[in-house]
Amino acid sequence: MAINLQNIFATQDLTKGRPMHGIIRFAIPLLIGNLVQQMYNTVDSIVVGQYVGDEALAAVGAAGPVLNLLIVLFVGISVGGTIMVSQFFGAKSREDLDHTVGNTITLAFLSAIIIMIIGPLLTDPLMRLLNTPKEVHGMACDYLIIFFLGILGCSFYNIMAGVLRGLGDSVMPVVFLIVACLLNIGLDLLFVIVFNMKVAGVALATVIAQFVSAVLCVIRLMCMKDVVTIHRQFLKPSMAYTWRLIRLGLPSGASQAIFSMAALVVQSLTNSFGTNVIACCTVVMRVDAFAMMPNFTYGTAMTTYTGQNIGARRIDRVEKGMRDGLILACATAIILVAIILLAGPYLIGMFTKTQVVIEMGAHMLQILAFGYLMMAVSQVFNGIMNGAGDTLTPMFISLITTVVIRVPLAYGLANWLHSADCLFISLLISWTIGATLSALMFRFGPWRRRAVAVGSPAAEAETET
Repeated sequence: MAINLQNIFATQDLTKGRPMHGIIRFAIPLLIGNLVQQMYNTVDSIVVGQYVGDEALAAVGAAGPVLNLLIVLFVGISVGGTIMVSQFFGAKSREDLDHTVGNTITLAFLSAIIIMIIGPLLTDPLMRLLNTPKEVHGMACDYLIIFFLGILGCSFYNIMAGVLRGLGDSVMPVVFLIVACLLNIGLDLLFVIVFNMKVAGVALATVIAQFVSAVLCVIRLMCMKDVVTIHRQFLKPSMAYTWRLIRLGLPSGASQAIFSMAALVVQSLTNSFGTNVIACCTVVMRVDAFAMMPNFTYGTAMTTYTGQNIGARRIDRVEKGMRDGLILACATAIILVAIILLAGPYLIGMFTKTQVVIEMGAHMLQILAFGYLMMAVSQVFNGIMNGAGDTLTPMFISLITTVVIRVPLAYGLANWLHSADCLFISLLISWTIGATLSALMFRFGPWRRRAVAVGSPAAEAETET
């Protein structure tokens, strides 16, 4: 059977055909892309853990929450762009689509400039505020400063990849990411082993690789002239489109900010347990990132699927897609839980040779295992609500589960158990409650009412005047 490459690399219209087939076809390259995306931080951790030591590994882990806090702008713009692009693509509204993509590019550039300025200035104060152990403080600051100064590539890749996914193209971002990941691995080994640059070397390698993937995404968009037009007139900020992007994306960015700020607070608790626990948590979170990939993949797929069908006024297909999405996400999560329970020590052993860290990490993964099934449920429902334009509800769920439940519970359990287990038991409980809230809000929440309010921002602005 001949393979039609044109169909593989073309955009996908998810408003037609069987929902499960469309979701699978869209999600598979997206899953591969998320897998490759995680290779960035994973390779960084493996290289520093194996060739530099556990202190360097702890430094990379300690830098993570600060890095995540300062890139929430990209998350918001990416989500807002994906929702608007998918809805206008589904509605076949070319002018609105062109303006949306142009304004998204402009916001990506401006947000990167902001982070490049404030990121390095906040790095040292934040690391001191978190009581980062002095043996890892300097390396963690080096990692963050290099990353922030080169944040333009990270910004453009993540936001432009979101635009491409909104257009139904989940393949080309993966291709670009694979190229960048291979480059990142080669540069990691070169800078750390040959040039002995330690943690700074892995940060520089990641920055260069991300810039390459960003350039490739922009070129891809510029070549899609039959779908979207990249022109100076569309890059000029328009209040109508920019406001819609911010309004849709801000709750998702705020959710990520809430999660990142909570992670900073929990990181301070983690740091109080010492270097071995910091290194253990760093490794567990790397494995966790891979385990979470299918959940986030299905969530993103459901956002695009829902957005296109809302744009085409096919809300009946959203209900069908929900059932198929849940089946796929939960089945995948069950398989992953089995792998984690059986191969936990081997997974942790990829990152460190220290036996106490391996044993501790395998134990933490056992605590988290059931939570991945709960997150599968959450991501499908939250993805649908986001795609319908109801980004506020997932934000409030994130606020409740993270700030109200996870952080106080972690500190309370720490005082009771006097063990690092508190870090992951609190996470498991918050995930379970989050899944319950997401299911309830999907059934009884306002997303269906908001889903019908899809229109041209420019037309709305003219009506108001």
